[in-house]
Amino acid sequence: MKKPRFYKPQWELIVLDLVIWTLATLIMVLWRTLTDKSRHVDYCLVCTALFVANLIFGYCFNKYRYLRDHGYFYNMKGTTLTFVVLILGLVAGFYINELGGLSSYVLIMTVVIAFAFNVGFLFFYYGYRYALNIDEGIMEFNLRPPTSLAVTPQRLKPQAEEAIKQSILDFADRKTLNFLSTNCDLGSSTTLVLATSTLFNIQSLENYNYNCIINLKRLNDMRGVNKMFCAINEKLPDGGLFVCRFKPHKATKVAILRKYPKGINKLMYSFYFIYKRILPKLFLTSRLYYDITKGRNRVFSITEVLGRLYFCGFKIIKEKALGDTYMVIAQREKQPEKQVKRKYGLFIKLPRIGKNKKKFNVYKLRTMHPYSEFLQAYMYEKHHLQKGGKISNDIRVSTWGRFLRKYWLDEVPMLINLLKGDMKIVGVRPLSAHFFSLYSKELQDKRTQFKPGLLPPFYADMPKTLEEIQNSEMRYLNACEQKGVFRTDWVYFWRIIYTIVFKRARSK
Repeated sequence: MKKPRFYKPQWELIVLDLVIWTLATLIMVLWRTLTDKSRHVDYCLVCTALFVANLIFGYCFNKYRYLRDHGYFYNMKGTTLTFVVLILGLVAGFYINELGGLSSYVLIMTVVIAFAFNVGFLFFYYGYRYALNIDEGIMEFNLRPPTSLAVTPQRLKPQAEEAIKQSILDFADRKTLNFLSTNCDLGSSTTLVLATSTLFNIQSLENYNYNCIINLKRLNDMRGVNKMFCAINEKLPDGGLFVCRFKPHKATKVAILRKYPKGINKLMYSFYFIYKRILPKLFLTSRLYYDITKGRNRVFSITEVLGRLYFCGFKIIKEKALGDTYMVIAQREKQPEKQVKRKYGLFIKLPRIGKNKKKFNVYKLRTMHPYSEFLQAYMYEKHHLQKGGKISNDIRVSTWGRFLRKYWLDEVPMLINLLKGDMKIVGVRPLSAHFFSLYSKELQDKRTQFKPGLLPPFYADMPKTLEEIQNSEMRYLNACEQKGVFRTDWVYFWRIIYTIVFKRARSK
């Protein structure tokens, strides 16, 4: 369909051009040393005429058509033709009349800089749209009724079972086979062993025909891991098992540090960390990374895989390291969470319970691996709490995160909560729903009568166990009721400062 000759221009692009031309003019005119002050005015008048010509030619070359309706090269064509005509016009003008003695270098470079700014805008605009267009649409799952195995399990013939074991050895190793033989019934007709990264191969399976699905394909070579987990979740009956394997980030790190000489190995690991751990998580580079690598040789921390499984409706039954391979057995527990694009930048928002049990988001710097938030209950059940009320052996915290926590740097963004009025300087720590549920009903009711604080009473007396922490908070809250919030916070503030400065109390 032929586009109409006349169209309504997009005014935002005209304003953008005005800003670009103003900047380009200022850069070149102010950069060049001019002895005659009147020449500034002359240059500005000529640049204004060039801007008007830019509008006319830009309109003729469809530069200002609605940007979202056209691709990058279409807009690039109109922009390029416009500036080519302008430069040719300038060259012709200098050749004919020298344009009143003005510098050809200044005027031509003004046009070139304006063109560069236009190209830069188009690049970042379409880069932003490219980053947004990720093949990870929102997926929601309706709660299904209780579902049992749809077929009656049968025992395989010895030859068939041996053939399955041999296929496992062909794809993996003896350790993997021993692990699967010990924890899964390889001789059952309801156990499926496959090695695929193709979502269609899972979606084409009959529903509820298998009580155990084993995928030997490493997660490191899959794109759309969550979709794969969710598809398997839908195929399993209630309580069905899923077994997966992957190479954890820790194993790769050890291999890199051993491969190169001391000093160089850490430099090589730094490049590797940026390429494999940072770029895939950044908004503007995430899609480009996966389009280039096709999802091959991805890097996962143990925390991320376990968290993804919980996010997709599983619970962890068993996990074990077999050399550089990590095996995980998960059980279907519920429908997956709503699948949306998750962001894992440096700054995060964590839901917490505040005054009057109102939920609000606490701002912090990221100290944990992706998907850590879905492992809180699992980590508590497995490792319980250490002294100070923290989870012991918490694998969710990254190396960089431990440094940030040690000096409270991760809590600096919480000043935003202070300015918003969600928190005050001294007060009980804002808790997640899980940790809030561990407290007694009396303390739950009492602590939600006051705003949480940046400096918790914990640092005034340094309790060790969860019970001691609750007693510490109860003393503080009772003091707030009896002596007033301001007076209590003033006393606790200086006790906390004394503990931090002279007793070297640190966050962990």
